[in-house]
Amino acid sequence: MYKNPRFIKSVYSVKELPAEQKPEIILCGRSNVGKSTFINSILNRRNLAKTSSTPGKTRCINYYDIDGRFYLVDLPGYGYAKASESERLKWAKLVNEFISYSKNIAMAFHLIDSRHNPTYLDVKLNQMLILNEIPFKIILNKIDKLNQSELVHAKRKAAEFFPELNFQDDFLIYSSVTKTGKNQVLKVLSQF
Repeated sequence: MYKNPRFIKSVYSVKELPAEQKPEIILCGRSNVGKSTFINSILNRRNLAKTSSTPGKTRCINYYDIDGRFYLVDLPGYGYAKASESERLKWAKLVNEFISYSKNIAMAFHLIDSRHNPTYLDVKLNQMLILNEIPFKIILNKIDKLNQSELVHAKRKAAEFFPELNFQDDFLIYSSVTKTGKNQVLKVLSQF
């Protein structure tokens, strides 16, 4: 689908955002939710986004240019317990500043690990997106690790945590392993 996705830059301050204005699709979620693997999977690339088995590796905002049409923007994950308090506050400040500063955010993909219930921090992120009037989809990720009844349970739990959302319109499921949900994600991205 995409011919030339490429990494542009890592940003540590809102003053460093790319000069070229394009719609931004932001990826946000807890540490170790699989954002980098999601990027590689959705773009059919092996190592475009660096993946790690160690949570908390993304400490900056990473920009990917998608065929000159839009940016995929990978935000630092939150909730990583082994990071120092000052480090976690620095990440949170960067994400908050970016979300309130950037005028190009067209959509957010809020990734949640389908194996775990959403957390307080997931709810806070969701509220921040709503407050800033950013359209979003919640993506229940890593569904290949669930059997059918566990997936039904994960969907029900997500709907309980976000009762204001319409399950048919606002939630997607995804697996980087089996590619389940890939067509639905690409359909959303095709708007941009």
